This record gives sequence, structure tokens and C-alpha cells, in this order.
Amino acid sequence: MNIIVIGIVACEIGFWVVLAVGLGARYLLRLRRLSSVLLLCVPLLDLLLLALITWDLVFNGATATFAHGLGAVYLGFTVAFGHQIINRVDAWFAHRFAGGPPPVKPPKAGSAHVRYEWQQWGRMLLCAVIASVVIGVIVLLVGDSARTAELAGWIGRVWLVTGVWFVGWPLWLTITGGGQAAEGAANAGPGTR
Repeated sequence: MNIIVIGIVACEIGFWVVLAVGLGARYLLRLRRLSSVLLLCVPLLDLLLLALITWDLVFNGATATFAHGLGAVYLGFTVAFGHQIINRVDAWFAHRFAGGPPPVKPPKAGSAHVRYEWQQWGRMLLCAVIASVVIGVIVLLVGDSARTAELAGWIGRVWLVTGVWFVGWPLWLTITGGGQAAEGAANAGPGTR
């Protein structure tokens, strides 16, 4: 198995393990300071993956593969969406184990839904920028376009996904009103027309 694939899988598993242990320390053991330290370690996993990708391409002389590009996009995703994921899991954990309020669900219709989708797309835009910058820097460090062609191809892929996301969700919902009819029907309640 490719060392970069192993690194990506290890980082993903590590993310959930560190998150679970950190939240367990906070809500089950009531060790808030330890929990904060553990949760602050989550970005270290991203730095380790970045170091592994850079080492493999720059110092190990590897030719970029699909996995190297996936690793760069994974880094962008975790930076852009990681905090939101941690907050959602934290809210669920607090509700489940510490008597906290139920987690707030994303809006399903109306202007709040449109705003939410624009925010989510903004996170995807940030992911694309980060992935592109990481890829660009590594391509410059390697300095061999033949070895980094597959990696550079990921810039187009991540921007294609970002474009499709833009058209399919925030733009479409803005044009169509974000499900205003569904919101109005839900607010009307049963038995009213």
C-alpha cells in the first residue's frame, strides 16, 4: 500500500480518536484542560500529513500519484471543515453525556437555508484555495513537472468540484428562493391552508 494512503487513513483515524478522547476527557472525566490540549493536537495531524507528502516528493524523489493529490485536498478539507465538524460532534457529545441542549440542525428551507449553503460553499472555496496553494508550493519545491503532473492535475479537480458545488447549491437555492414554499407550508402547521 502507498505510504501516502497509509498517512491519509492514519490521519483520519487519528482525527476521530483524538476527538473522541478529547471530548471524553471533557464530558466524562470532567478534565477540561486536558480536553483542550487534546483538541488542540488535531491540527498536528494535518502538519504530519503535509510533512509526509513533502518528504515523499521532495526528499524521497517519488513521482506524484493520485494519493499525493488526495492528501493535499484532504488537508484543505480538514482546515476548512474540521472546526465545524468538531463543534457538531462536541454539541452532540454534550447533549448525550452532559445534559446539554440538543444539537442545532442546519436549516432545511428559506433564507436561513440559503445562507447556510453559501457558508458551506465558502468552506469549500477555502478548501480549494488551501489545496491549490499546498499543491503549488510542493510543485515548486520539487521543480520537476514530469514528477508532479498528477499532483498538479488535482488543482483542476478541486476547482471543478467547487464550481459544481457553487452552481448546484448556493446559486441554485438563491435563484429558486431556497425552498420558501416548503418553509411556508411548515410554518402554516396542520389543518391550515
